Amino acid sequence: MTDQTDKPNSPQSDKAADDSSLRSPIRPVHPDTEDATRPAPAKSGMIAKAAQLSTEKAIADADSTPQDTMPENPQAALELLRRKMEIVANEFGEGKINRAQFNAIYGRYGEQRTIIETLLKRNPENPAWKQAAAPGHTSFLRQHFEARLVYFLVYQHNISAPLMMGGKQQANMDQISGVLQALWSMNKRPKIGLARKEMGSGQWLVLALGEHSVTLAMFMLEPSVAQATLVRDLHNDFERANRRSLSNGTRSLDRFVFPQRALAENDIGG
Repeated sequence: MTDQTDKPNSPQSDKAADDSSLRSPIRPVHPDTEDATRPAPAKSGMIAKAAQLSTEKAIADADSTPQDTMPENPQAALELLRRKMEIVANEFGEGKINRAQFNAIYGRYGEQRTIIETLLKRNPENPAWKQAAAPGHTSFLRQHFEARLVYFLVYQHNISAPLMMGGKQQANMDQISGVLQALWSMNKRPKIGLARKEMGSGQWLVLALGEHSVTLAMFMLEPSVAQATLVRDLHNDFERANRRSLSNGTRSLDRFVFPQRALAENDIGG
């Protein structure tokens, strides 16, 4: 995939800047979503995490239709599948799921719909449509194609050593160094920002930028906008909570608190 780069505070643009010195190493977020470069002052990262988990549970519960609410006829089954397809389309439009999740789940519903329609054409009295309309598989697809955190790092600006790191795997420091060098060399770097970039081998980087620091979170598979927004919220809380230490250039860990720990402790995406 060709790397498309823009300034992190211009998520609506898919064109590269003419001046290479102003090009961000990060791809902007989905253009159909809310401007993710703005901070969320009224909602903390932990509240965002709780809301995300609550939403994920509700979505998972909705994936399975109880037997007592199964459609009574094939036309009702087709209508139910159509509603589910609309719901999945809305979820992607709202940034709740990623492209892989959308393609897998939407494709599953579309396959069920096609099978039922084919059965009805051949024999309208054939009860086999009930088997085709049976719920299942979409919860598995949702989880299987959900992006999962690999590692995260927290840096103070223009300091090459990370202040904090965590996750299940060791970071590729050469790769991260290249991203940071490109970020810190920008002539007009914004004070705050959020961006995503495909890094190859199925990995995606989420970068949350603040006035004094930056959080980088590496995911396996493309993260949803909601997952990227959570990284931003946690980073914003980090800057709020540690404003004095960051302003003074402190490096002593006992002077800091790290909301970003929630990324690994709660196994975001897991």
